[in-house]
This record gives sequence, C-alpha cells and structure tokens, in this order.
Amino acid sequence: MAKVQFQGTGRRKKAIARVRLVPGNGTITVNKRAVDEYFNYATLVREVKRPLTITGTEAKYDVIVKVEGGGYTGQAGAVRHGISRALLQVEGEFRPILKAEGFLTRDARMKERKKYGLKKARRSPQFSKR
Repeated sequence: MAKVQFQGTGRRKKAIARVRLVPGNGTITVNKRAVDEYFNYATLVREVKRPLTITGTEAKYDVIVKVEGGGYTGQAGAVRHGISRALLQVEGEFRPILKAEGFLTRDARMKERKKYGLKKARRSPQFSKR
C-alpha cells in the first residue's frame, strides 16, 4: 500500500526547499537533521513551525525537508513557504488562514545586482576633492 504524502516547494531569495508532509507524530527533519539542530536560532525554528501551529496540525504530520542555496534565514523562509503550500494539498480550507498570515505569498525581494562604477549595488567609491 502506498504511503500518503503531500508535497510543496518553497522559495525565498536563493533558497529552495522541497517539503513532504507524511502522516506521523510531528517531527520536522531538515536535510536529515532535526530542525532544532539545523536552525540554531529559536526564532527561525518558530518561523518554520508557524504554518503548522496556526492550522493546528503540529502533531498530525512529519515534515521532511530538503533545502539548498541561500543563507539560514532565507532557507527558513523557504521551508515555511513549502510547508504552507503542502498544507493546502492536505486541506483546501486552510487557504484563508495561511493567506491572512502571508505564508502563501512568495517573498519577491532579492539581492540587488552590482552596477559598474560602484563598489556594491549602491555604494559609490569615496569622493575626494584633491
């Protein structure tokens, strides 16, 4: 018998997270490590778990995540986005709750590109009169 699972892809900045929800007891695994071990900051762990807590499904599903690219903050945002999208497959009635919190919207903010003549995206070389 095939195991029931729900999938969602989340993105933020350069990070991409592939999320699977499997019926279980609520463990979250990120890149084959526990979520507390992977994201060392409690705020990031809380951000990852928010979609599950507001929908009341913390103890119903095990979350298995493969995430790559970006930094730890971008990865946490990508995981949150992926979990939210997977929860929509579980129950379509979660949409208004997740939409109100802004979890279904892809955060479009990216790193601005460096321009020629400048040191960074907007930082110009130091000016000297002489």
